[in-house]
Amino acid sequence: MDTLTRIRAFIDVVDAEGFSAAARRVGRSKALLSKYVRELEDELGALLLNRTTRQFSLTEAGHTYYRTASEILKEIDNLADLVRANNSDLKGRLRITAPRTFVDAEIGQSLIDFGKQHPELSLEIISDDRFVDLVEEGFDVAIRITRLEDSTLIARKLDDFQVLICAAPDFLEKIGPIAHPTDLSKVPCILDTNGRSYSNWRFVEPDGSSFTVPVSGPIEVNSPLASVRAAVSGIGVALVPDFIARPKVATGELVTLFDDFLPRDRGIYAIYPHRRYLPAKVRTLVDYLHTWFRKPR
Repeated sequence: MDTLTRIRAFIDVVDAEGFSAAARRVGRSKALLSKYVRELEDELGALLLNRTTRQFSLTEAGHTYYRTASEILKEIDNLADLVRANNSDLKGRLRITAPRTFVDAEIGQSLIDFGKQHPELSLEIISDDRFVDLVEEGFDVAIRITRLEDSTLIARKLDDFQVLICAAPDFLEKIGPIAHPTDLSKVPCILDTNGRSYSNWRFVEPDGSSFTVPVSGPIEVNSPLASVRAAVSGIGVALVPDFIARPKVATGELVTLFDDFLPRDRGIYAIYPHRRYLPAKVRTLVDYLHTWFRKPR
């Protein structure tokens, strides 16, 4: 049995967090995977896994070997993808992480449309609001809504992004005029705990300088969709992504405030690790999303 097969077995076991789960995932017996891992350890002369009857853990050598071997296997798979791309042959699994806000909104349809167009690919879409480590956690692509910062990762902009300050017309009539963003500190606001600004909302003056306004209110929730529902109900003022709020703005259920004071330095990006050989499946996904966001919606 070749070393590459043994390495794949070891990585499968670590990724699945157990021999039984790995066996179910890859369609091989638990005994066979155990045999491959044991042979790999014999070949290396080092223990990679601490095993008990109920669980296992990586040894220090195992951690080091897993990180490096995972990268090597990715490069091998990526090279194979590159060759297959010449034949327009896309196969395998594509792991994508994206914020829940993106996945649950209408723009999340972009990933579904891609999956429908490429049934030969197996998509694993993980909705997670934290910034995951793509390399460490084995993701191929991340969708991020952010201000672009220096990174060892490669980013391609898919679309512009901004937040909107919005409230129900009845609510605004009840509390009276709000003349300036600083007045928001005196009115009930709905706080999205997922947002970086959270309880200090950021604004930009006409000269480009920025300032923050501390806000508070009766509801804190980690969902912009729930924030919109609360705003429509007249509970307070909400700061939410434009693609979440605009349908309610279009129907008149919400109106926007202080559009000229809102920052416009963020975007929606597809981000992926730098690799010598960019996998065809990654390139195809990113190209598809770039085109999808330019279609009228």
